[in-house]
Amino acid sequence: MDMLRGLWRRLVLKFDDVLPPRRLVVIKGDSLPQKMPIRSVILMQESREDWSVGLQCPCGCGRTIELLVIDEANPRWDYNVDAKGHPSVHPSVWLKNGCKSHFWLKKGRIQWCR
Repeated sequence: MDMLRGLWRRLVLKFDDVLPPRRLVVIKGDSLPQKMPIRSVILMQESREDWSVGLQCPCGCGRTIELLVIDEANPRWDYNVDAKGHPSVHPSVWLKNGCKSHFWLKKGRIQWCR
């Protein structure tokens, strides 16, 4: 089963540019879902306050990435959403352990850093 999951992740990664851009989904609460959607970016809100943005690592490793967007957080990220509902996040996301992915999320698309 793990082998099939790994194959699927590599296929999704390879064809990311031809798939629709990721969309922002707003969820009320203070924790990300147990099963993260592959092609969505989750915005967690509690009492109308944006708390964090979450997504699955685009490399296909299966890791859930949570980025804090509250003013008090350090480090913190900012996000915006274009008219079509495609999110952008800045600064870049750089995982220091595990798969060590480094990328930008711009208009719902992953742009890998070299």
